[in-house]
Amino acid sequence: MYKLFLPLLLLMASCPNDKVYEVGQIITPKGEILIWLHDETPNHKKSFIQLANDGYWDSLTFNRVIPDFVAQGGCPDTPEGFNDPEYLLAPEFSEKLLHDYGAFGAGRDGNAEKLSARCQFYIVQNKNGEHRLDGDYTVYGKVIKGMDVVDAIVNVPRDTIDEPLVPISLDVNIIEMKAKDLKEYAVIN
Repeated sequence: MYKLFLPLLLLMASCPNDKVYEVGQIITPKGEILIWLHDETPNHKKSFIQLANDGYWDSLTFNRVIPDFVAQGGCPDTPEGFNDPEYLLAPEFSEKLLHDYGAFGAGRDGNAEKLSARCQFYIVQNKNGEHRLDGDYTVYGKVIKGMDVVDAIVNVPRDTIDEPLVPISLDVNIIEMKAKDLKEYAVIN
């Protein structure tokens, strides 16, 4: 009996539907956003996972929200956020990863090297995409759940520098999801 049971357990354990993936989770007062992190951008993916696990963003907000453009969160647009070498990453561009609706990318200033400020992220909210940003800003993920939340976030009242009048807090985590659960989001075949 045990001789038959053990191979069956091993076969079930190796089933692709049971494979576990790390997914970004952003909890806001408006709802939950889930982010698929691309393997094509390993340094940005690793950085996001590390900062999320460290709780880096959990005291920060969506600090810039512009309808038909982006919702940007993380460190504010300050020189420190763009100059601290600990928080800068070399770009990881891919012709497959474009600024489509729901693209998740790394913020940066106008530096010539196109270094990402890994402490800042944005989500493309324009339904037509923001392809003028392709090849200039690193896309390293995509929203697989919660674009309705992003749409609500960019439409809150904001000031003259596009900061929400009522702060939209961030609770950023890494959660594990099985392949079978990700199929509904068209991430895993």
